[in-house]
Amino acid sequence: MKQRNLSELTDQELLQEAKKAKTASITDALLIGFLIGVIFYSIIKNTWGFLTLIPLFLVYKLINKPKHNKEELEQLLKERNLK
Repeated sequence: MKQRNLSELTDQELLQEAKKAKTASITDALLIGFLIGVIFYSIIKNTWGFLTLIPLFLVYKLINKPKHNKEELEQLLKERNLK
């Protein structure tokens, strides 16, 4: 299925996309918190290695996800007075 441009979506579909984006950001925040907990645990136990480096890399990737789609979604919601 081909993904449509956000400007082509109806108001209802746009609100659903906003809800999905909010859920995804909450999930990302929980995952980042868990991974930071794993990093702190490994530092306290003095076990440097994969237990520290892999979560550190994953946190970096989650933080640096592209945000252009989220910004465009917020702009369209504001233009259509949906939010």
